[in-house]
Amino acid sequence: MEKIIFFGLVIPILGFVLYLGATAIMKGFSAKSENKANETIENEKNEQFSNDENKLSEEIEKLNQLLKDGVLTQEEFEKAKKKLLDN
Repeated sequence: MEKIIFFGLVIPILGFVLYLGATAIMKGFSAKSENKANETIENEKNEQFSNDENKLSEEIEKLNQLLKDGVLTQEEFEKAKKKLLDN
């Protein structure tokens, strides 16, 4: 009789503890995958920002080369550079 009462109490408690553990593990996996997705989005934004900066610096270098070659005046160079930087 004592064994029946003991197992009647222990088995549901053990089942509940296993349920809580499994739930915690699943939440951890879902949080990890969500963080990975956010990290991927953040990396893509950083790459895009870096590419935009590279394009801007290349354009300014081209303008500077035109200035050095005498194709542009200093005033034209400043206007074109300001236009690039404002966009």
